[in-house]
Amino acid sequence: MADSKQLELMQEGQGGNPSLLSFPRRLVRLVLFGLALAGLFVFFVLPIAKLVILSISAPSSAGLTLSHYIELLGQKRLWKTLNDTAIIVLGSSAVSIAIGVMAAWLMAYSDIRHKKMLHMAMLITFILPSYVLTLSWSSFMGTQGLAASVLHLFDPAAKPWSMYSYGGIIFVMGIHHFPLVYLFTVDVLKKIPRDLEWASRAGGAGKWKTFRLVTLPLALPGLTAGGLIAFLASLDNFGIPAFLGIPKNISVLSTLIYEEIIGFGPTAFARGAALSVILGIIAVAGTLLQWLSVRKIRTADTVVEGDSPRYSLGKHRGWITAAVWAFLALITVVPLFSMIAISLKRAYGLPFRPANLTFSNYSYILFENPKVWQSIQNSLQLSLVTVLVCLVLGSLLAYFRVRKPSWLTKSAELAVALPYTLPGIVFALSMIFVWMEPIPGWNPGVYGTVRILFIAYVCRFLILQVRAGITSFMQIDPSMEEAAHIFGAGFWRKWFTVLLPLLLPGLLSGAFLVFLTALTELTVSALLWASGSQTIGITIFSFEQAGSTLYSTALSSLIVLVVLAGMGALALIQQLSAKKGVQQL
Repeated sequence: MADSKQLELMQEGQGGNPSLLSFPRRLVRLVLFGLALAGLFVFFVLPIAKLVILSISAPSSAGLTLSHYIELLGQKRLWKTLNDTAIIVLGSSAVSIAIGVMAAWLMAYSDIRHKKMLHMAMLITFILPSYVLTLSWSSFMGTQGLAASVLHLFDPAAKPWSMYSYGGIIFVMGIHHFPLVYLFTVDVLKKIPRDLEWASRAGGAGKWKTFRLVTLPLALPGLTAGGLIAFLASLDNFGIPAFLGIPKNISVLSTLIYEEIIGFGPTAFARGAALSVILGIIAVAGTLLQWLSVRKIRTADTVVEGDSPRYSLGKHRGWITAAVWAFLALITVVPLFSMIAISLKRAYGLPFRPANLTFSNYSYILFENPKVWQSIQNSLQLSLVTVLVCLVLGSLLAYFRVRKPSWLTKSAELAVALPYTLPGIVFALSMIFVWMEPIPGWNPGVYGTVRILFIAYVCRFLILQVRAGITSFMQIDPSMEEAAHIFGAGFWRKWFTVLLPLLLPGLLSGAFLVFLTALTELTVSALLWASGSQTIGITIFSFEQAGSTLYSTALSSLIVLVVLAGMGALALIQQLSAKKGVQQL
């Protein structure tokens, strides 16, 4: 009876007569295949193609020209911007590498205390939106900040270091991106064979010589990969140079593109496209180098990670641990408290005293200014819809990428990764070009509405969900799916009863990342927003440009609470997932 029941289920799953259903099934597959290819082309390839074509299109003819590039290369402003970009990006990358390598060595090799808590604390500066970190530091180092109050105790005429400078931009960008270097380097350090270091020490080499001759060369692929991704993140960053650089006429390529489009309107689209291609080429070249570095890490990945410490800090353990906590508090907690303190003042410039404190700034942004509440609603709606779409599409693409690898799935992954690989300002400009007129003579009415932001968010952040899905699928044995198929489970039944319960923690981690990133997004929105479609990031940027520091700091403080709540929820999901995995074992 059991065998006959199983046979019936198998026949039912196969559909009875294959000859009658093979043609419709093939037709459906061809239609879905065609729609998938068309979607990849329209949403991921066409915007970049139109950007490149516009940059080489002749202004008054149908031919191609390099006149836009020649015109730009003849302008002193471009060369100054390129020089400023090189100084800021290279300088901030050096700061990120220095801090990231030291943090990675302490976490991988030493017996420093509270490693799990320190690991989470080190990620906060990167998880916080760059413009929130910028506002916290400009508040902390401003004339009304905590730094100024401390300096005035020793010298009433002393002034704190201005964040509105090359050094300020480099510093904030460096501490914002150092967790990227840390994450890449710490894993590589843990996988370096202990035997090689022990052999070096046994041969008479000291700690520093062993580090220089053995540890550093073996860790170089991870260090290079982390340094390059910090370089790319600095090149892509718009919020920090926009907040700190534009007021002092310090421009990088991303802010120059923004100023070209915003300041000169559609007539500057061709120049903006040419600038975007220049920035895009630099970013793609850096991405290729970073990919080669990661490949070297994976090629040499034959050693199991070692979590036990290799060096004892001895009597210095206590003060080194305290120093690390103090440093992390200095770069995150103290500036954030300074920002919150300013947001509670009745007026900018008043001393921080109980009589001068009020919640009226929070009341204004939440209840009295309809535009602020509209921006909060827009960001929440955009984030939620983006998460749902990315969760479905990203999980499906990840499934086919892992279970049915082919040149097509690899190409699809590369196409989906393209919008995230390019700097956000470049991708935003490409979205303008493609959705103003996707087909010559046809305007779908997407540009200038909230719909273009939704399309841009999905295209840009879909790869985050795809990567999270790929990681989750690789941890599930294909035999579980084969067993479900043998017992007659169809496609949807297999997903809901077998795959989703196992995949849910990993998929939700990716979804939380997409949600938080979309909720606090600024770079893409800076070019795509219109009246009625402003987001939280745009509102904070507008407040700061208008000099309304009390409102910008109040809204940023609320964003910090949302981000911290999201981190707590993500940590809870990971903890529950780990407990479930232990119970299953």
